[in-house]
Amino acid sequence: MAVACLLGAEEFGFATGPLITMGCVMMRVCNLDTCPVGVATQNPELRARFKGKPEYVENFMRFIAQDLREWMAKIGVKTINEMVGHVEKLVPKHLHHWKAKEVDLTNMLYQPKICSNDSERYFNTPQDHELEKCIDVNALVRLCQPAINNGKKISASLAITNINRVCGTILSSEITKKYGAEGLPEDTINLDFSGSAGQSFGAFQTHGVTMRLEGDSNDYIGKGLSGGKIIVVPPKKAKFEADKNVIIGNVAFYGAVSGEAYINGMAGERFCVRNSGITAVVEGIGQHGCEYMTGGCVAILGEIGRNFAAGMSGGVAYVYNKDNTLDAKCNKSLVLIEKVEDSEDVAQLKEMLEKHYKYTGSKTAKAILADWENEVKNFAKVIPSAYKEMITEIKRCKAQGLSDEDAIMDAFIEVSKTTIIKKTERSAVNG
Repeated sequence: MAVACLLGAEEFGFATGPLITMGCVMMRVCNLDTCPVGVATQNPELRARFKGKPEYVENFMRFIAQDLREWMAKIGVKTINEMVGHVEKLVPKHLHHWKAKEVDLTNMLYQPKICSNDSERYFNTPQDHELEKCIDVNALVRLCQPAINNGKKISASLAITNINRVCGTILSSEITKKYGAEGLPEDTINLDFSGSAGQSFGAFQTHGVTMRLEGDSNDYIGKGLSGGKIIVVPPKKAKFEADKNVIIGNVAFYGAVSGEAYINGMAGERFCVRNSGITAVVEGIGQHGCEYMTGGCVAILGEIGRNFAAGMSGGVAYVYNKDNTLDAKCNKSLVLIEKVEDSEDVAQLKEMLEKHYKYTGSKTAKAILADWENEVKNFAKVIPSAYKEMITEIKRCKAQGLSDEDAIMDAFIEVSKTTIIKKTERSAVNG
């Protein structure tokens, strides 16, 4: 810490150290839900093994603080601010190691002549993000007060430009403050925008908020979507074909949790990366679509880019594969490509397309629905193999009379081959 501070650091991150004080033994199985000491797991039986206490972290941090105080005393300072950026107090070690002796730290330890006094070395002027100028504070929150306070339905139309970033986020924050994660009833607030939206349009949008954009959007639209509904359509006067033109940017619906999205046009790269729960329909996407997706359902009615479904561990994607290019563009490390034949899959996909047509007037969706019996055969279902196995096992466990929670736990134990005794086995042992 002392060295970092003398080099200019004012904030310090602690990760592995405090984690170990809480009992972590560095098994490196955090992603497998099999942590033997109950730190990184949702399994109740493994979590019961957790022995960590807040006092352990507190004690660790006191040791760090004490050690830092001793170093501060050695260099003659009383506060952190007196240390920040004083590289002249650092002296390189002269090592004889064949490689280390060639390392020249001169540039790293250079002291720029820009500081007239020490106060210029560290943070002392708060940033002004000018939130009072954003569209949420200036218009949306004020317009939606009847909905926020009394649950009254609101409809409004507004113009938007690309300087309006994270549009709708503060509005959703105000709703969440009052109603929690449940938000408002569906379509309580309906906002129609026209123009080119800035980055993160509809980010973290909560339940009860529907945002419709006639125009186009920059990157990160619907980031962290949390229950809301986002609809994007081309301008009415547009002469281009919607299914062949990009109208939303890259990394759309990154990390989305729940909600719906209907895009009458193409998306950029990394569409629905880390999606964990939303339903989304789009006319086409760029490269790396559905990367690291863990849940939710996506329907793509047109072209896809390469490396589709890389790292996808959950959820389902329906891809219009009439040209049979999916196999070549899909990263099949974790997923299976199947025909859409199951009645539940067919019904789900059809409902998604019907909603897409209802909200956007998509010509592509209309054409597919008009010849549904034949067109559904052109779709392929992309599903992670382990996810499919898990779903199958959950259904089997439920058929044995287990609750949803116990069925999920027993299915996980069976699929992951862990050694924890399953609920069905415990029941048999206990009679």
